[in-house]
Amino acid sequence: MSSVPSRRASGEKITVGVLALQGDFEAHGAVLKRLGARVHEVRIPSDLDRLDGLVLPGGESTTITLGIEREQLVEPLRAFHSSGKPIFGTCAGLIMLDREHLGIIDIRAERNAFGRQVRSFEAPLEMGLSGGPIAAVFIRAPWIAEHGAGVEILAEVGGHGVAAREGTVLVVAFHPELSSDDRVHELFLQSVREARLAAA
Repeated sequence: MSSVPSRRASGEKITVGVLALQGDFEAHGAVLKRLGARVHEVRIPSDLDRLDGLVLPGGESTTITLGIEREQLVEPLRAFHSSGKPIFGTCAGLIMLDREHLGIIDIRAERNAFGRQVRSFEAPLEMGLSGGPIAAVFIRAPWIAEHGAGVEILAEVGGHGVAAREGTVLVVAFHPELSSDDRVHELFLQSVREARLAAA
């Protein structure tokens, strides 16, 4: 059997969906396109077809929850995860993926943990990425209050987890799309490439 990856695995652009029910999905799309991915906005279940990965952006978690329920996306999103395709949740996206919402990553998020919008802040954050700390923008951010044994905490602020990974799921409590530093999105895209190669 040939060890050469298929054309789809190696030669074509990856296609990443961004949940576009509410929030800063357009900013994520701009970063992903800058990094060479095709971007498809996701609003209904059929929009998940033929995607290589998915981003759940920040926004207002209650509004996003209502939109997911209205568009009957709960089970399709869980099935997307079960297929092994990577998912990246930021801020409200982290909340949506936790135990108490979609149940896709084994964490419990604490909403608005750092305070309301007046308490928004920027902090250098060490995530073990090449190039040193990233400048992380926190806006009404959650933190990870609890997590299971299979969850790797990638970064903390004040002893609270603000970035984590479990399998093909990556979550951060901040807004990497508001920074000029693309390394967190690139970390996600690398997992998308690896998952597609593994499935080829």
